[in-house]
Amino acid sequence: MPDATEASSEEALASVVNNMLSELHASHTRYYTPHEPEYYQLCGIFAGALRRRGLERAFPGGRISYPGIGVLLRVGMQGRSMITGVIEGTPAQQAGLLAGDEIVLADGAPFQPVQSFRGKVGKEVVLGLRRSGAFMQLPVTPLDIEPNQMFLDGLKASARIIRANGRSIGYVHVWCYAGSVYQRTLEHLLSQSPLNDADALIWDLRDGWGGAIPEYLDLFNTRAPTMQVTDRNGASEFENVKWRKPVAMLVNGGTRSGKEILAYGFKKYRLGEVIGSRTEGAVLAATAFLIGGGLLLLAVEDVRVDGERLEGVGVAPTIEVQADPASVSLGDPQLDRAIAVLSGA
Repeated sequence: MPDATEASSEEALASVVNNMLSELHASHTRYYTPHEPEYYQLCGIFAGALRRRGLERAFPGGRISYPGIGVLLRVGMQGRSMITGVIEGTPAQQAGLLAGDEIVLADGAPFQPVQSFRGKVGKEVVLGLRRSGAFMQLPVTPLDIEPNQMFLDGLKASARIIRANGRSIGYVHVWCYAGSVYQRTLEHLLSQSPLNDADALIWDLRDGWGGAIPEYLDLFNTRAPTMQVTDRNGASEFENVKWRKPVAMLVNGGTRSGKEILAYGFKKYRLGEVIGSRTEGAVLAATAFLIGGGLLLLAVEDVRVDGERLEGVGVAPTIEVQADPASVSLGDPQLDRAIAVLSGA
């Protein structure tokens, strides 16, 4: 485990490299260190390519994991760590952490997104938070997180029914779309109770990682059949699942990459309302390399969607609802608006 001096040196080097990379003005171009959760998350996303590029040197045995609690963070000026997302079913959600919380301390020491939990997996860590201007403390027990599994489990755990105005609104949050397993899991959730009985659906694509492909919008193609296959033991599976009831999509400035392509198509072909704020405008194809103890994410291809370039532009919602991450702990106005739209409130 790197000591404080080593960590500080690595972070300083990463800062220099990222300042240089920023001159390219291209998304999907950044250098991450093992002191950032994103390093592990991207190693998981690009594991296939990285296995040919020295993945096992960084992760002996090929198992990618890090000590964490299941939050997405925005690290701003002076290293301030703001939670932008709390993944369902994780220690962070169980402890009561909220989007908009700023994590200041961990066991009385300045908070570091990964280092604060090293050697403490399975042990209680007391976090010092700023929430809505007040300081508070919450205990949380970190896990050894495998990022791909965390995102998949979070998708499953997010599925729920929201009752509003006499209607049942299904809700599901896709935190990461980097792999067909997420779409297959979404289809499975929509074909099963309780979501298949809902009157409408909220498809939350805020924050997290992209990777989606345009074909995923076929989920809402009402002119194609769904097939149910039952084996000789009576077990049934649905294939070519379709959602034929009202649907709304949630987006924000953390909706990026392939998710933006879905937002573009969802809006252009009028599949439902796109609610929230303009997406990030980060729509280049990228690959990753393990270099110098860190991970270089590098854009390698331009992308156009129906002839339009979304890079640096993003997708504007059909219903704009701003939500400052610093105030989300007071509620979720984007989700509230989607519920109101779908319930006719």
